[in-house]
Amino acid sequence: MTRRPPAVVAVLGSGSWGTTFAKVLADAGESSDTRVRLWARRGEIADEINTHHTNSRYLADTVLPDNISCSTDVAAVLDGVELVVIAVPAQSLRSQLSAWKPLISPDAVVVSLMKGLEVGTDARMSQVLAEELGLPEDRIAVVSGPNLAMEIARCEPTASVVACPNAEVATWIAAACTATYFRPYTNTDVVGVEIGGIVKNVIALAVGICEGKQMGDNTKASVITRGLTETTRLAVALGGEPETMSGLAGMGDLIATCSSALSRNHTAGRLLGQGLSLDEVTAHMNQTAEGIKSAQAVLDLAHQLKVYMPITDSVVAVLQGNLSVHDLGPRLLARELKSEG
Repeated sequence: MTRRPPAVVAVLGSGSWGTTFAKVLADAGESSDTRVRLWARRGEIADEINTHHTNSRYLADTVLPDNISCSTDVAAVLDGVELVVIAVPAQSLRSQLSAWKPLISPDAVVVSLMKGLEVGTDARMSQVLAEELGLPEDRIAVVSGPNLAMEIARCEPTASVVACPNAEVATWIAAACTATYFRPYTNTDVVGVEIGGIVKNVIALAVGICEGKQMGDNTKASVITRGLTETTRLAVALGGEPETMSGLAGMGDLIATCSSALSRNHTAGRLLGQGLSLDEVTAHMNQTAEGIKSAQAVLDLAHQLKVYMPITDSVVAVLQGNLSVHDLGPRLLARELKSEG
């Protein structure tokens, strides 16, 4: 593995997090003349980024660095790139990879920014990447943590986690995205880091529902804490490390996603709690709330592994119309008494 900074990084996905991470990479690579190529599905977004250095649809008036360029031509974006970062909706990843595979360098390292389980297969995004691209595990990494895009785009100090089975690869990626306001730690526990980023979206929906119902901080703190327990159970059952859940990719991401108005999943839950239907919530949202898409897959995986996840089970019941948001709290409190753990 080369130790020099990547000359060019490709970021596939020009939503809020993809564009923000492109900014992080560009700021981090300014001293080494790293160029960042961003792929956008919409031509108007590419034109705005190239002309005005903004992506107002997702990041308001944030000014992007000059060493970012954007194109709708994915082949041009990927040409000769050794570090590829992917930030597309989780449920569309597999279908897009078949077209991208011939364009990705056989020696490239691929990084997932996505936080979801694939519906139907219950696969994590790193697994989808490995299956579709035929890459070894040590060339696939994930970035997770408290990653509220707008705050990072505003250069507010943030720590995160780069996870890869190969610690040297994780360190190389971390160096490429270390900016004055963005501090990545490294980890080899890809399973734990991914599960933390996936399940927190479902828990954030539950917390948002509680807020939409105007429940207090005790309620929300209880759901967050027990939600971390559920997340840890699932991660450990899949081979993840429990220590990961007490770090940035576990507790850190959970707190940020469950507490912030900038969180899409928290916002979606709050709208559900206020009485909007799922269709109305989806129409109201400018971006995908991955928890809505992944909740059933998380619950399916829990059932397969015989992992007890009552909050996730209740959120799925709400999403499927089998449980009213009015009954979410009472249902969680009606469970049998037992020791905490």
